[in-house]
Parts: sequence; C-alpha cells; structure tokens
Amino acid sequence: MFEKYMKLLLFLCLAVGLFCLPVFSAEPQQKKLAVLPFDTPDPTAIESPDGNGVYVFSTAQGITITNSQNLFDWKRVGCVFAKNVPDWAKERIPNANAIWAPDIVFVNGKYYLYYSVSTWGSQRSVIGLAVNKTLNHNSPDYFWDDNGIVLESSPQETPDYNAIDPAMFLDDNGKAYLFWGSFWDGIKAVEINPQTGKPFKYRNNNNFKIPDDYISVARRESADDTSIEAAYVIKHGGFYYLFTSRGGCCDGEKSTYHIVAGRADSPLGTYVDRDGKPMTRGGGTIVLSSTERWKGTGHNGFFQTGINKNETKNDWLILAAYDANNPKKGRLTQIRPVTWDDSGWFVIGNVLDQPLEN
Repeated sequence: MFEKYMKLLLFLCLAVGLFCLPVFSAEPQQKKLAVLPFDTPDPTAIESPDGNGVYVFSTAQGITITNSQNLFDWKRVGCVFAKNVPDWAKERIPNANAIWAPDIVFVNGKYYLYYSVSTWGSQRSVIGLAVNKTLNHNSPDYFWDDNGIVLESSPQETPDYNAIDPAMFLDDNGKAYLFWGSFWDGIKAVEINPQTGKPFKYRNNNNFKIPDDYISVARRESADDTSIEAAYVIKHGGFYYLFTSRGGCCDGEKSTYHIVAGRADSPLGTYVDRDGKPMTRGGGTIVLSSTERWKGTGHNGFFQTGINKNETKNDWLILAAYDANNPKKGRLTQIRPVTWDDSGWFVIGNVLDQPLEN
C-alpha cells in the first residue's frame, strides 16, 4: 500500500512540475508588514485631517507622494514638482537631479513642505519650502506653491553646516523652529517666522541666505567621524526630543545608519541623552540600529494617527532601511509604533504587522 502511494505521489509531482515544490518547501512565508514596497528614502509622514489617510513624502525626482488608509496598502499618488528640481534650485545647484529629505508640517491651516537640493558629498546646498492648502490631489484647491529658498550653504560662506535635511517644529505656544544639517559641524537650529516658514532675519552677506543667530544643537565628539544628520524634534509630556542619524546611510547591507536621541526642557536645548551627556558634545542614546533583517535603519520622522477621532492618538516612527532579504529594492520606508515609559522616554516597537483599523 505504501509503495503504491509513493508511486502516485511521484506521478502527481511529475505531472504538475514545479507547482509541487512549494508544498514541500521549508522556506517560511514572510508576514506582511507596514513597509512601503519600493525605494522611498528619507521619509516624512502626516495624517490628513480630512479622512484621506496618511501621506508619505520621500527623496526622489520631484519628491514622491505615497498614500495609505491603513499603513499597509500603499499607492503612489504623484509628485510635488513636475520637474526633477525647481528652477531656482537648479540655478544654484546645477548638477542636482533630485530633491532630498522632505519634511511635512501642518501650520496655520496649510501644509508646509520643506526640502533640500544638493549633490553627493557637497556642502553647496539649499533648503526650500513649498505650501499647499490640501493633500487631496483630487481637490480643486490642490496646488503646491513653491516659496523658494529658506537657507543655503557653501564651503566659503558656511563652513560649519550643510543646508540639507530640514525639519520644522511647531511648539504649543505657536513659536516655530527649523533644524537642519548633515556632517560637517553637525545639527543647527534657529527660530523661524511661523507665518512665512523662514528665518526672521538673515545675515547681511551679499544676499547669501544665512539665518541670523542660529545655534548648534548636536554634533559628533570625534573629528574622525562627523556622521550626523536627519534631525527631527517632537514634544511629549513637557520634554522636547531630538532624533538624529549617524553612520553611513546608503551602502546596502553594509550600511551603518542608526538613530540616536536626547531630550531637553526647551526646543533649542540643551539636549542630553539618557546618561546626561549633551548632544553638543557627542551625546546620543541609540534608539534603533540594524537587525538581522533590517540594515541601515535611519533618517526617521514621527507622525500621529487618530486626529479625526475622539480617542487617544497613536504615535508612530517612520524611517527607511534596507531589507537584507532583498537589498536591491533600495531603502524601504517602514512604520513602527511608539509608546512611552514611566520616565518619559519613548519605546520603539517592531515594524507594524497588522493593518491600522479605520
């Protein structure tokens, strides 16, 4: 009987060919996760108050816009700019071919989208600002109004900063601040006009856009490793939290990107890590780094869901990483839940593994 059964099984396998192989494969099926399935580096996200879900903006030619209702199923819904780079930025950075590291914030009833334009390894960079009344691309009010340059950098004019990776923070009292910087002497910050989204005052320097009275809020301690960038600030329970990324972002499975953070009593610091070391002297508690599967975890943002409901808001960390199972897909955006411990520090969870209920 057993011999007849084995002959029948062999016949079925030969009849269906390779279709039979998965039945006996020991390779586990990967569980679906809240991960955008295509290259979306340097993500920033926001939930639309009109019920149209969460929008993610990421580095790309023109800035890619992606939308989801449940943080699981994503679709591209367009670009911010029709051109790879706005004309004014192309004039200043002629070799630029894409827009980097956007940041989306809802201010005064409008969406402020900061972005940066540069070339790899260069300190000649610019930060710009585009504004829109709505994120619903089907609305008649949908239009990205480019407000042009916010600030810029060059080796001659600003030897202590590089003008990329902008992040705007709006405090409860209505005051606004802009954070930026990559490598060189670290992360800078300045109070800005929330009505214009730009610094109140620039230095008188032949119209080169250098904010007046900007300060340093984070840097590396060693001159041998100046990797620090991608600042992002949030407020929770009376404290301000500054995230930055360190290491190498873009080397596939060999990427060393990781996220560190500190907190302060005011938006401009001083930010200190869990051990009390100031981030202006190299401090920073590691909050997320590479795992066996996810490599180069970094350039994070933060967003909330539940703004349309009368319930507790959910906090989320958004970041990009390479999937070691398929690193050729590029830097994939992932969503992780954030909770808070009794000491007021955040706890970063695993990648979301079930759809967000509407």
